[in-house]
Amino acid sequence: MDSSKLRRTLIRLTITAIISLIALTVLSPVTAATIADVNFDDKVTVGDKELVLNGMGLRTATAFKVKVYAIGLYLENKSSDAEAIMASAENKRITMNFLHKVSADELSGGWTEGFENNTKDISGIKDQIAKFNASMKDVKTGDSIILNFSGGKVDVLINNTLVDSIEGESFLKAVQAIWLGRKPPNEPLKKGILGG
Repeated sequence: MDSSKLRRTLIRLTITAIISLIALTVLSPVTAATIADVNFDDKVTVGDKELVLNGMGLRTATAFKVKVYAIGLYLENKSSDAEAIMASAENKRITMNFLHKVSADELSGGWTEGFENNTKDISGIKDQIAKFNASMKDVKTGDSIILNFSGGKVDVLINNTLVDSIEGESFLKAVQAIWLGRKPPNEPLKKGILGG
């Protein structure tokens, strides 16, 4: 092969490699961070608002620290103030990506414990808690539960399918308190989703 043909072949291969690299960069989702091999997007949209990843955490259970789910908290504006986040009417998202199978009954039991541990009086939201717990399904490794907070309600999505919508300002704050309240499932999880 003469030098001019070799040069053209090398230029063509270089251009092809650059175009491939650009295509991969443009077509790949933007990932802000990873925890426990779970990727979280840098930004998401809830309602008509773009939200940013505030932080991530890991829900562990038992003395053996079994990894149950990776969680990401998305807010309109980053914050490390749990009370301000829960009091805010801004759109929010909580995304849980499961690393272990969990039954619907175990999920409901965990949520109920979270409500009781972090809400002073749940008597006024018992119907919403029952509806929330009834929306749960068995999940396995790789499944997700997303909670979108917007317009005075929380949409519950399991594997990106809308399962239910539950209204009520007190209920919305109580749901967020499961992870942001005084007794979260574990302290490192709360610290992580608050950006710490």
